[in-house]
Amino acid sequence: MSNISIKDVPEAWAEALRQRAARNHRSLQGELMAIIEAALVNTVPMVPVPTPGSQDVVVGYGAGGYPIVRKGWKTVQQVAAELRGLYPEPVTDAPLGVDIIREDRDSR
Repeated sequence: MSNISIKDVPEAWAEALRQRAARNHRSLQGELMAIIEAALVNTVPMVPVPTPGSQDVVVGYGAGGYPIVRKGWKTVQQVAAELRGLYPEPVTDAPLGVDIIREDRDSR
């Protein structure tokens, strides 16, 4: 394990840290480790470790630094082609969404 040293800490800060450690029933060293751990857990995104055979890919990071993971193996073009195969003609005999909303609004 590494050692970290912080020099020229103002006495008021050091005393505040000692009091905080006492309130949390920790040593000063334990309190500082808890502060550093909390800072790292809240700011460093955790990248998932791919499992063997997995095709999960981290494609970016969302709110809070959490990874956005693309799962599976199909591209958008492949999914669109499958849907076109299942539904080659557009649905024409169903009501439009705007008509459903107007009917609901007018019924009140």
